[in-house]
Amino acid sequence: MKALVAGGAVALVLLVALPAVLSSYQLSLLTKMLIFGIFAMSLDLLLGYAGLPSLGHAAYFGVAAYTVGLLALRVANNFWIDFPAGLLMAAGMSALFGLFALRTRGSYFLMITLALGQVLWGIAFGWRSLTGGDDGLPSVPRPRLPLPWSLTDGVPFYYFVLFFFALAVGALAVIASSPFGRALVGIRESERRMEVLGYDVWRYKYVAFILAGLFAGLAGTLFVYFNGFVSPSYLNIVFSASALLMVILGGAGTLLGPALGAAVIVGLENFISGYMERWVLVLGVIYVLVTLFAPSGLVGLARQRMRSSGS
Repeated sequence: MKALVAGGAVALVLLVALPAVLSSYQLSLLTKMLIFGIFAMSLDLLLGYAGLPSLGHAAYFGVAAYTVGLLALRVANNFWIDFPAGLLMAAGMSALFGLFALRTRGSYFLMITLALGQVLWGIAFGWRSLTGGDDGLPSVPRPRLPLPWSLTDGVPFYYFVLFFFALAVGALAVIASSPFGRALVGIRESERRMEVLGYDVWRYKYVAFILAGLFAGLAGTLFVYFNGFVSPSYLNIVFSASALLMVILGGAGTLLGPALGAAVIVGLENFISGYMERWVLVLGVIYVLVTLFAPSGLVGLARQRMRSSGS
């Protein structure tokens, strides 16, 4: 545990110092990695700890982004209203969808989360008067806060995102190491056994579902501020599949593994999209390779190598 805390402190110091040596483009890419790190870790709470694979996790990301975008553009650019509203909408939507999704298991759970997410995508795509349809909502302003630096600049906004990333990591670490988190792992391993031991399995999964939606909403609000734009693509299956791949690539159930997976996927997307447009095809190839050669993810692979070298 002490080694983990020390490693986290070193990583935080590096993240704080990196803007001094990065170009504006590289800093923008790192900011995007942090945002998607939060998104991937939110899904890991479902998949890695509760054993619930979701293909509709982008729903809460997109709902939060649309909420912030609509309020900032059509009501008031007030961070203290828009930001909490985005989180509240994401948590509320996950609470609603959880009532339906958690009635199912296995592949049925996977399919119903996909279907529920696509319902929101259809609404965002078709309700042009509200959402802008496939044109989306451009020119979403960044928040104005009583700070000596403007968040329109790259470095202050990076530290703004880094603050919430550190907050999310700390909160998720507390949740994962709490009795609640350990109960989720027990449910993942044997739901029937936990029921016999007296645990209200449905309630535990429902709370995990809402928490995962809340943290996904946090990523969505940060991303709409980062991009200044929101569109139906934020709600589609490619976003959800990307998050799922980030978790699997980094290592499900490892907390920081999905953040590492997010950094790899965002970096690869940025590099490969400069040479070809078929990024979804590349995602599929990466998924196949990870499944075949690193089923426990990059973190699991590193642990295996360390154990084998130690023995």
